[in-house]
Amino acid sequence: MSTAWFLREHDVEVTVLERKHVAAGASWGNAGWLTPGLTVPLPEPAVLRFGIRAMLQPDSPLYVPLRADPQLWGFLIGFARHSTRSRWVAGIRAYAPVSRRAFAAFDRMAAGGVSEPVREAEPFLIGFRSRDEAGGLLEELGYLKEAGLDVRYEVLDGAEARRLEPALSENVGMAVRLYGQRFINPPRYMEALARSVRERGVDLREGVGVADVRDEGSRVTVHLEDGDTLTADAVVLATGAELSRLARKFGVRVWVQAGRGYSFSIPMRRVPAGPVYFPVQRVACTPLGDRLRVAGMMEFRRHGEPLDPRRIQAIVKAAAPLLDGADFSDRRDEWVGSRPCTADGLPLIGRTSSPRVYVGGGHCMWGIFLGPLTGQLLAEAMVTGQVPSELAPFDPLR
Repeated sequence: MSTAWFLREHDVEVTVLERKHVAAGASWGNAGWLTPGLTVPLPEPAVLRFGIRAMLQPDSPLYVPLRADPQLWGFLIGFARHSTRSRWVAGIRAYAPVSRRAFAAFDRMAAGGVSEPVREAEPFLIGFRSRDEAGGLLEELGYLKEAGLDVRYEVLDGAEARRLEPALSENVGMAVRLYGQRFINPPRYMEALARSVRERGVDLREGVGVADVRDEGSRVTVHLEDGDTLTADAVVLATGAELSRLARKFGVRVWVQAGRGYSFSIPMRRVPAGPVYFPVQRVACTPLGDRLRVAGMMEFRRHGEPLDPRRIQAIVKAAAPLLDGADFSDRRDEWVGSRPCTADGLPLIGRTSSPRVYVGGGHCMWGIFLGPLTGQLLAEAMVTGQVPSELAPFDPLR
């Protein structure tokens, strides 16, 4: 929808085909964070220290079910190969230019009619049980600074953190206050974006699945699941965790794997004023109205498999000791969604081997943050024929 929104800035006629409904996928249930201070590649050196045995446990923050799935294990081998410090730091440098521009794309869309507010994350707190746990995050923030990002933060002890945010429990012994971040209410933002897209003249069709895309030489034919066809001058594949199904025939060899995350909402005696993150537990908390959305976990599993209640319980077990006044028995909107992950942790944005077929996806955990800028840069590339420099590391044909 972001790509469609920005293509209309160039007076391009656009049709969007949505298999289910707006925000049916990972865009609905995520934490809604817009965080340049945390946007780094998912494969990181700590993954190699995590251990295979830990990843096979259903209550682990990173879970891989033991099964015969050659595609998954091929992805995991590539993921491990990219979890080195040198490749991780190179990925941080690749993300830095788009992270610097991402807020401006949200601001442009707000000025152009997307009515749902983008909120300042004040405060944005990252909690730890002890100072020893925070070493990895502080190192990460240092690398982001070296990459040219304006990363400002303050280290707080547990008492200082609780004075700032009483919803933190006594088990939080140290926190980092991260400045300059934002957040949104994901379902409401997606609805507002859909309204704006339609108001701009985009033909947004819901309940329309795509079976195949074929480059016919001068035009592209889109074959729908109901047997109908559409033709266009160009097509953008932005199908999340299912990107590889349609993109591989156009030379996109980087596999997109579903990295599933879970969320639910709970009431609290006092809902936090801003987002709260517990990185060791991989739990993200966002105030959405009078309830707190609690999201987290990562499991590499097939897209579309049913919700695993053990993963919900794992989030509860991890987060309950760190929040004060939280009622985890009153969970609502229990949800699982598939983040589109690549083995090198970088998205796929740009033209494929066909000059008429483009892709935009594979953002791992950062699609909600980088989605608008992805749409803006992709629209620019399609209309001008020139690839913006920020997209060079994200070449779909790499």
